[in-house]
Amino acid sequence: MIYLDNQASTPCDPRVLEAMAPFWQRLYGNPHSIEHGHGLMLAGKVEEARAQVATAVGADPREIIFTSGATEANNLAIKGAALFAQQHPTRASQGRGKILTFATEHKCVLESVKATAAWGFEPIVLPVGNDGLVDWPAYKAALDEQVLLVSAMAVNNETGVIQPIAQMAEAAKAMGAKFHCDGAQALGKIPLDVEALGIDLLSLSGHKAYGPMGMGALYVRRRPRVRLQPLISGGGQERGLRSGTLPLPLVVGFGKAAELAAQEQAQDAQRMRGWQQDILGVVAQRANALRVNGSLDQRIAHNLNISFLQLDRQAMLRAWSGFAVSSGSACSAADVEPSYVLTSMGLAPDVASASLRLSFGRQTRDDEVAQVLALLKSPALEGSS
Repeated sequence: MIYLDNQASTPCDPRVLEAMAPFWQRLYGNPHSIEHGHGLMLAGKVEEARAQVATAVGADPREIIFTSGATEANNLAIKGAALFAQQHPTRASQGRGKILTFATEHKCVLESVKATAAWGFEPIVLPVGNDGLVDWPAYKAALDEQVLLVSAMAVNNETGVIQPIAQMAEAAKAMGAKFHCDGAQALGKIPLDVEALGIDLLSLSGHKAYGPMGMGALYVRRRPRVRLQPLISGGGQERGLRSGTLPLPLVVGFGKAAELAAQEQAQDAQRMRGWQQDILGVVAQRANALRVNGSLDQRIAHNLNISFLQLDRQAMLRAWSGFAVSSGSACSAADVEPSYVLTSMGLAPDVASASLRLSFGRQTRDDEVAQVLALLKSPALEGSS
Protein backbone atom coordinates (compact mmCIF):
# COMPACT_ATOMS: atom_id res chain seq x y z
CA MET A 1 0.00 0.00 0.00
CA ILE A 2 1.43 3.34 -1.10
CA TYR A 3 0.59 5.97 1.51
CA LEU A 4 -0.57 9.24 -0.02
CA ASP A 5 -2.89 10.41 2.76
CA ASN A 6 -0.50 12.72 4.57
CA GLN A 7 -3.06 15.50 5.00
CA ALA A 8 -5.12 13.07 7.07
CA SER A 9 -2.10 12.15 9.18
CA THR A 10 1.66 12.00 8.82
CA PRO A 11 3.90 9.32 10.29
CA CYS A 12 6.02 10.39 13.25
CA ASP A 13 9.43 11.56 12.09
CA PRO A 14 12.14 9.25 13.53
CA ARG A 15 13.77 12.28 15.14
CA VAL A 16 10.50 13.04 16.92
CA LEU A 17 10.27 9.47 18.19
CA GLU A 18 13.85 9.71 19.43
CA ALA A 19 13.06 12.93 21.31
CA MET A 20 10.00 11.38 22.99
CA ALA A 21 11.55 8.03 23.91
CA PRO A 22 13.15 8.93 27.28
CA PHE A 23 9.92 10.41 28.62
CA TRP A 24 7.92 7.19 28.44
CA GLN A 25 9.99 5.42 31.10
CA ARG A 26 13.41 6.80 32.07
CA LEU A 27 12.27 10.39 32.57
CA TYR A 28 8.68 9.69 33.53
CA GLY A 29 6.74 11.92 35.86
CA ASN A 30 4.25 14.77 36.09
CA PRO A 31 5.57 18.10 34.77
CA HIS A 32 3.24 19.92 37.16
CA SER A 33 4.90 18.38 40.25
CA ILE A 34 7.26 21.29 40.67
CA GLU A 35 7.83 20.89 44.42
CA HIS A 36 10.75 18.55 43.71
CA GLY A 37 13.74 18.75 41.43
CA HIS A 38 12.65 16.00 39.05
CA GLY A 39 9.30 17.71 38.45
CA LEU A 40 11.05 21.02 37.87
CA MET A 41 13.28 19.38 35.26
CA LEU A 42 10.21 17.98 33.48
CA ALA A 43 8.50 21.38 33.64
CA GLY A 44 11.58 22.79 31.96
CA LYS A 45 11.17 20.30 29.11
CA VAL A 46 7.60 21.51 28.62
CA GLU A 47 8.85 25.08 28.35
CA GLU A 48 11.53 24.04 25.86
CA ALA A 49 8.82 22.50 23.68
CA ARG A 50 6.63 25.58 24.09
CA ALA A 51 9.52 27.73 22.87
CA GLN A 52 10.06 25.44 19.86
CA VAL A 53 6.40 25.75 18.84
CA ALA A 54 6.45 29.51 19.42
CA THR A 55 9.58 29.96 17.29
CA ALA A 56 7.99 27.99 14.45
CA VAL A 57 5.15 30.52 14.19
CA GLY A 58 6.90 33.72 15.26
CA ALA A 59 5.23 33.92 18.67
CA ASP A 60 6.25 34.49 22.27
CA PRO A 61 6.34 31.19 24.21
CA ARG A 62 3.86 32.67 26.71
CA GLU A 63 1.33 32.84 23.86
CA ILE A 64 1.32 29.07 23.25
CA ILE A 65 -1.33 26.96 24.97
CA PHE A 66 -1.01 23.18 24.56
CA THR A 67 -4.16 21.24 23.65
CA SER A 68 -5.08 17.73 22.56
CA GLY A 69 -5.05 18.76 18.91
CA ALA A 70 -6.33 21.30 16.41
CA THR A 71 -9.97 20.36 16.98
CA GLU A 72 -9.74 21.33 20.65
CA ALA A 73 -7.73 24.43 19.74
CA ASN A 74 -10.37 25.51 17.22
CA ASN A 75 -13.14 24.95 19.75
CA LEU A 76 -11.27 26.93 22.41
CA ALA A 77 -10.55 29.80 20.02
CA ILE A 78 -14.08 30.19 18.66
CA LYS A 79 -16.25 29.20 21.61
CA GLY A 80 -13.83 30.70 24.11
CA ALA A 81 -13.88 34.09 22.35
CA ALA A 82 -17.67 34.07 22.11
CA LEU A 83 -18.23 33.03 25.72
CA PHE A 84 -15.78 35.58 27.08
CA ALA A 85 -17.45 38.37 25.09
CA GLN A 86 -20.84 37.25 26.39
CA GLN A 87 -19.83 36.84 30.02
CA HIS A 88 -17.37 39.74 30.27
CA PRO A 89 -18.64 42.41 27.88
CA THR A 90 -16.37 45.36 27.26
CA ARG A 91 -16.69 48.53 25.24
CA ALA A 92 -14.70 46.86 22.48
CA SER A 93 -16.91 43.75 22.32
CA GLN A 94 -20.29 45.36 22.98
CA GLY A 95 -22.65 45.02 20.02
CA ARG A 96 -20.46 42.45 18.32
CA GLY A 97 -22.79 39.50 17.84
CA LYS A 98 -21.58 38.03 14.53
CA ILE A 99 -19.01 35.29 13.89
CA LEU A 100 -17.86 34.76 10.32
CA THR A 101 -16.36 31.69 8.71
CA PHE A 102 -16.28 30.04 5.28
CA ALA A 103 -18.07 27.13 3.64
CA THR A 104 -14.89 25.11 3.04
CA GLU A 105 -13.62 25.18 6.63
CA HIS A 106 -12.97 22.01 8.63
CA LYS A 107 -16.07 20.57 10.32
CA CYS A 108 -14.77 21.41 13.79
CA VAL A 109 -14.68 25.09 12.85
CA LEU A 110 -18.10 25.05 11.16
CA GLU A 111 -19.67 23.24 14.10
CA SER A 112 -17.98 25.49 16.67
CA VAL A 113 -19.24 28.59 14.89
CA LYS A 114 -22.71 27.07 14.64
CA ALA A 115 -22.68 26.29 18.38
CA THR A 116 -22.33 29.98 19.27
CA ALA A 117 -25.94 30.53 18.17
CA ALA A 118 -27.01 28.99 21.49
CA TRP A 119 -25.36 31.95 23.26
CA GLY A 120 -27.06 34.58 21.12
CA PHE A 121 -24.46 34.99 18.37
CA GLU A 122 -25.20 35.02 14.66
CA PRO A 123 -23.07 32.41 12.81
CA ILE A 124 -22.39 33.46 9.23
CA VAL A 125 -20.90 30.98 6.74
CA LEU A 126 -19.55 32.76 3.67
CA PRO A 127 -19.06 31.31 0.17
CA VAL A 128 -15.79 30.76 -1.65
CA GLY A 129 -15.02 30.99 -5.34
CA ASN A 130 -14.78 28.03 -7.71
CA ASP A 131 -11.03 28.06 -7.08
CA GLY A 132 -11.60 27.61 -3.34
CA LEU A 133 -10.30 31.09 -2.48
CA VAL A 134 -12.16 33.68 -0.45
CA ASP A 135 -15.03 35.42 -2.25
CA TRP A 136 -13.84 38.96 -1.59
CA PRO A 137 -17.09 40.82 -2.40
CA ALA A 138 -19.06 38.50 -0.07
CA TYR A 139 -16.42 38.79 2.66
CA LYS A 140 -16.19 42.58 2.46
CA ALA A 141 -19.98 42.88 2.46
CA ALA A 142 -20.25 40.72 5.61
CA LEU A 143 -17.57 42.61 7.55
CA ASP A 144 -18.99 45.31 9.75
CA GLU A 145 -18.68 46.62 13.31
CA GLN A 146 -20.95 43.84 14.60
CA VAL A 147 -18.40 41.09 13.80
CA LEU A 148 -16.63 39.70 16.86
CA LEU A 149 -14.46 37.07 15.19
CA VAL A 150 -13.47 35.79 11.76
CA SER A 151 -12.19 32.21 11.42
CA ALA A 152 -10.39 31.03 8.28
CA MET A 153 -7.99 28.18 7.58
CA ALA A 154 -4.60 28.93 6.08
CA VAL A 155 -4.43 25.76 3.96
CA ASN A 156 -7.48 23.73 3.03
CA ASN A 157 -7.30 20.14 4.23
CA GLU A 158 -8.88 18.72 1.06
CA THR A 159 -7.74 20.92 -1.81
CA GLY A 160 -4.45 22.31 -0.50
CA VAL A 161 -5.55 25.84 -1.45
CA ILE A 162 -3.74 28.62 0.44
CA GLN A 163 -5.96 31.50 1.55
CA PRO A 164 -4.59 35.09 1.55
CA ILE A 165 -4.59 35.15 5.34
CA ALA A 166 -2.68 38.42 5.79
CA GLN A 167 -5.15 40.35 3.64
CA MET A 168 -8.15 38.64 5.24
CA ALA A 169 -6.87 39.41 8.72
CA GLU A 170 -6.16 43.03 7.80
CA ALA A 171 -9.73 43.48 6.54
CA ALA A 172 -11.17 41.92 9.70
CA LYS A 173 -9.07 44.00 12.06
CA ALA A 174 -9.91 47.20 10.17
CA MET A 175 -13.47 46.59 11.40
CA GLY A 176 -12.31 45.84 14.94
CA ALA A 177 -12.84 42.06 14.73
CA LYS A 178 -10.44 39.39 15.98
CA PHE A 179 -8.97 36.94 13.48
CA HIS A 180 -8.59 33.20 14.11
CA CYS A 181 -6.70 30.95 11.72
CA ASP A 182 -6.81 27.16 11.57
CA GLY A 183 -3.17 26.44 10.78
CA ALA A 184 -3.31 22.65 11.16
CA GLN A 185 -2.43 22.05 7.50
CA ALA A 186 -0.01 24.96 7.26
CA LEU A 187 2.69 24.08 9.79
CA GLY A 188 5.68 22.77 7.85
CA LYS A 189 4.08 23.51 4.47
CA ILE A 190 4.13 27.30 4.24
CA PRO A 191 5.91 29.99 6.29
CA LEU A 192 3.91 30.94 9.39
CA ASP A 193 4.47 34.19 11.26
CA VAL A 194 1.61 35.40 13.42
CA GLU A 195 2.91 38.96 13.50
CA ALA A 196 3.43 39.29 9.76
CA LEU A 197 0.05 37.67 9.06
CA GLY A 198 -1.86 39.66 11.68
CA ILE A 199 -3.31 36.56 13.34
CA ASP A 200 -4.83 36.81 16.83
CA LEU A 201 -5.50 33.08 17.37
CA LEU A 202 -3.79 30.19 15.55
CA SER A 203 -4.61 26.49 15.90
CA LEU A 204 -1.95 23.83 15.31
CA SER A 205 -1.83 20.04 15.14
CA GLY A 206 1.04 17.66 15.88
CA HIS A 207 0.13 14.72 13.67
CA LYS A 208 -0.26 16.84 10.53
CA ALA A 209 3.42 17.81 10.82
CA TYR A 210 5.21 14.50 11.59
CA GLY A 211 4.53 14.80 15.30
CA PRO A 212 2.45 12.66 17.66
CA MET A 213 -1.31 12.24 17.51
CA GLY A 214 -3.27 13.69 20.41
CA MET A 215 -1.21 16.88 20.60
CA GLY A 216 -1.79 20.40 19.38
CA ALA A 217 -1.60 24.03 20.41
CA LEU A 218 -3.41 27.35 20.29
CA TYR A 219 -1.54 30.61 19.88
CA VAL A 220 -3.30 33.37 21.83
CA ARG A 221 -2.08 36.92 21.21
CA ARG A 222 -0.95 38.83 24.32
CA ARG A 223 -0.55 42.33 22.84
CA PRO A 224 -3.18 43.51 22.27
CA ARG A 225 -4.50 40.78 24.54
CA VAL A 226 -7.09 38.31 23.27
CA ARG A 227 -9.33 37.02 26.04
CA LEU A 228 -10.91 33.55 26.03
CA GLN A 229 -13.24 31.73 28.37
CA PRO A 230 -11.82 28.28 29.29
CA LEU A 231 -13.87 25.31 28.12
CA ILE A 232 -12.32 22.77 30.53
CA SER A 233 -12.51 23.20 34.31
CA GLY A 234 -9.77 21.87 36.56
CA GLY A 235 -6.46 22.79 38.08
CA GLY A 236 -5.82 25.85 35.95
CA GLN A 237 -2.91 24.55 33.90
CA GLU A 238 -1.84 26.35 30.70
CA ARG A 239 -2.37 29.80 32.19
CA GLY A 240 -5.90 28.85 33.19
CA LEU A 241 -7.05 28.32 29.62
CA ARG A 242 -6.70 24.54 29.38
CA SER A 243 -6.78 22.53 32.62
CA GLY A 244 -5.40 19.00 32.75
CA THR A 245 -2.07 17.22 33.13
CA LEU A 246 0.04 17.68 30.03
CA PRO A 247 1.13 14.47 28.24
CA LEU A 248 4.86 15.12 28.57
CA PRO A 249 6.15 12.75 25.84
CA LEU A 250 3.67 14.18 23.34
CA VAL A 251 4.54 17.74 24.29
CA VAL A 252 8.24 17.04 23.76
CA GLY A 253 7.48 15.32 20.45
CA PHE A 254 5.33 18.18 19.23
CA GLY A 255 8.06 20.66 20.11
CA LYS A 256 10.59 18.70 18.07
CA ALA A 257 8.17 18.31 15.17
CA ALA A 258 7.49 22.06 15.13
CA GLU A 259 11.21 22.79 15.15
CA LEU A 260 11.78 20.45 12.20
CA ALA A 261 8.75 21.84 10.38
CA ALA A 262 10.18 25.34 10.46
CA GLN A 263 13.69 24.21 9.52
CA GLU A 264 12.74 21.89 6.66
CA GLN A 265 9.61 23.51 5.23
CA ALA A 266 11.35 24.97 2.19
CA GLN A 267 13.28 21.85 1.21
CA ASP A 268 10.24 19.61 1.71
CA ALA A 269 8.18 21.88 -0.52
CA GLN A 270 10.86 22.01 -3.21
CA ARG A 271 11.02 18.22 -3.39
CA MET A 272 7.27 17.79 -3.56
CA ARG A 273 6.73 20.59 -6.06
CA GLY A 274 8.53 18.51 -8.68
CA TRP A 275 6.14 15.60 -8.15
CA GLN A 276 3.17 17.95 -8.26
CA GLN A 277 4.31 19.46 -11.54
CA ASP A 278 4.77 16.01 -13.09
CA ILE A 279 1.22 15.06 -12.13
CA LEU A 280 -0.17 18.38 -13.35
CA GLY A 281 1.47 17.69 -16.70
CA VAL A 282 -0.40 14.40 -17.04
CA VAL A 283 -3.68 16.02 -15.96
CA ALA A 284 -3.24 18.70 -18.65
CA GLN A 285 -2.74 16.01 -21.28
CA ARG A 286 -5.86 14.13 -20.16
CA ALA A 287 -8.28 17.00 -19.61
CA ASN A 288 -11.13 14.82 -20.87
CA ALA A 289 -10.68 12.43 -17.92
CA LEU A 290 -8.95 14.40 -15.15
CA ARG A 291 -9.36 17.78 -13.46
CA VAL A 292 -7.55 19.42 -10.56
CA ASN A 293 -9.81 21.07 -7.99
CA GLY A 294 -8.81 24.41 -6.50
CA SER A 295 -6.49 27.20 -7.49
CA LEU A 296 -3.46 26.06 -9.48
CA ASP A 297 -1.41 29.03 -8.27
CA GLN A 298 -2.32 29.40 -4.59
CA ARG A 299 -1.69 25.88 -3.31
CA ILE A 300 0.78 23.91 -1.25
CA ALA A 301 3.21 21.62 -3.05
CA HIS A 302 2.11 18.63 -0.97
CA ASN A 303 -1.39 18.15 -2.38
CA LEU A 304 -3.48 17.61 -5.49
CA ASN A 305 -7.23 17.04 -5.40
CA ILE A 306 -8.28 15.39 -8.65
CA SER A 307 -11.71 14.66 -10.13
CA PHE A 308 -12.02 11.60 -12.36
CA LEU A 309 -14.53 12.82 -14.92
CA GLN A 310 -15.26 9.48 -16.61
CA LEU A 311 -15.53 7.32 -13.49
CA ASP A 312 -18.20 6.85 -10.89
CA ARG A 313 -17.11 6.65 -7.27
CA GLN A 314 -16.86 2.89 -7.00
CA ALA A 315 -14.87 2.55 -10.22
CA MET A 316 -12.50 5.26 -8.99
CA LEU A 317 -11.97 3.45 -5.69
CA ARG A 318 -11.24 0.18 -7.52
CA ALA A 319 -8.66 1.90 -9.71
CA TRP A 320 -6.87 3.27 -6.63
CA SER A 321 -7.12 0.16 -4.47
CA GLY A 322 -3.32 -0.09 -4.11
CA PHE A 323 -2.99 3.40 -2.65
CA ALA A 324 -3.92 4.94 0.69
CA VAL A 325 -5.73 8.03 -0.59
CA SER A 326 -8.90 9.79 0.52
CA SER A 327 -11.71 12.02 -0.60
CA GLY A 328 -13.59 14.45 1.60
CA SER A 329 -15.13 11.55 3.48
CA ALA A 330 -13.91 8.03 4.23
CA CYS A 331 -13.20 6.23 0.97
CA SER A 332 -14.10 2.87 2.48
CA ALA A 333 -17.81 3.68 2.40
CA ALA A 334 -19.56 3.41 -0.94
CA ASP A 335 -22.52 5.52 0.20
CA VAL A 336 -20.75 8.51 1.77
CA GLU A 337 -21.89 12.01 0.92
CA PRO A 338 -19.86 13.95 -1.64
CA SER A 339 -17.32 16.35 -0.17
CA TYR A 340 -19.02 19.53 1.07
CA VAL A 341 -15.75 21.35 0.39
CA LEU A 342 -15.89 20.48 -3.30
CA THR A 343 -19.62 21.10 -3.70
CA SER A 344 -19.13 24.49 -2.00
CA MET A 345 -16.67 25.24 -4.80
CA GLY A 346 -19.36 24.53 -7.40
CA LEU A 347 -18.62 20.89 -8.30
CA ALA A 348 -21.62 18.74 -9.15
CA PRO A 349 -22.25 16.03 -6.52
CA ASP A 350 -21.33 13.18 -8.89
CA VAL A 351 -18.04 14.87 -9.82
CA ALA A 352 -17.25 15.64 -6.18
CA SER A 353 -17.94 12.00 -5.29
CA ALA A 354 -15.43 10.83 -7.90
CA SER A 355 -12.59 12.97 -6.57
CA LEU A 356 -9.49 12.02 -4.59
CA ARG A 357 -6.91 13.88 -2.55
CA LEU A 358 -3.29 12.87 -3.15
CA SER A 359 -1.03 14.20 -0.41
CA PHE A 360 2.72 13.61 -0.30
CA GLY A 361 4.94 13.37 2.76
CA ARG A 362 8.59 13.26 3.76
CA GLN A 363 8.53 9.48 3.45
CA THR A 364 7.10 9.49 -0.10
CA ARG A 365 9.53 8.07 -2.68
CA ASP A 366 10.13 8.81 -6.34
CA ASP A 367 9.18 5.26 -7.34
CA GLU A 368 5.82 5.62 -5.57
CA VAL A 369 5.05 8.83 -7.46
CA ALA A 370 6.04 7.00 -10.66
CA GLN A 371 3.26 4.51 -9.94
CA VAL A 372 0.81 7.39 -9.48
CA LEU A 373 1.84 8.80 -12.86
CA ALA A 374 1.44 5.41 -14.50
CA LEU A 375 -2.07 5.03 -13.13
CA LEU A 376 -3.06 8.54 -14.20
CA LYS A 377 -1.95 7.68 -17.75
CA SER A 378 -3.83 4.37 -17.72
CA PRO A 379 -6.89 3.65 -19.89
CA ALA A 380 -8.49 2.35 -16.66
CA LEU A 381 -9.49 5.93 -15.87
CA GLU A 382 -11.66 6.28 -18.95
CA GLY A 383 -15.19 5.34 -19.79
CA SER A 384 -16.41 3.39 -16.74
CA SER A 385 -19.29 5.62 -15.68
